[in-house]
Amino acid sequence: MANLTPQQRQLVEQWAADGANLNQIQDRLRSECDTTLTYMETRLLIMELGVKLQDKPREVEKPAPAPAPVAPAADGAEAVADEVPAPDATTGGALKISVDEVPPAGAIISGRVTFSDGVTVQWFMDQQGRFGMRGPAPGYQPPAADIPAFQAELDNILQLRGF
Repeated sequence: MANLTPQQRQLVEQWAADGANLNQIQDRLRSECDTTLTYMETRLLIMELGVKLQDKPREVEKPAPAPAPVAPAADGAEAVADEVPAPDATTGGALKISVDEVPPAGAIISGRVTFSDGVTVQWFMDQQGRFGMRGPAPGYQPPAADIPAFQAELDNILQLRGF
């Protein structure tokens, strides 16, 4: 592991207490202590020292509406757990985001989104946390103004579900 003096270890602990993140600690070790560590070595050093890095405070967002109760699908269609309209301030339309009750194979969560242009696509997140979308046609691009609203609403849904 890193051969740091007790004074250098104290510096690392102080930087972490002051709110430095892992990259900043790594940079300061290089610039102030002439010690070059890889990102992983820096992580292991932090763990070895028992230092807890401070999380950045998240912006407080207003709570999302409670999910609607699930109604069984009478026509054999895939059941949807909830549907949340997300206002799109730019176009005046609304995004409609839903979460599937049962995600398809390989996905840990999935759903559908209808953009302001009326096109519906399926979104999903796999076991590695990778996000994907399946559109109605190859090369489909949702309206640029819808993207921030979709990302914000999807982030809220994922946070509510513990992702």
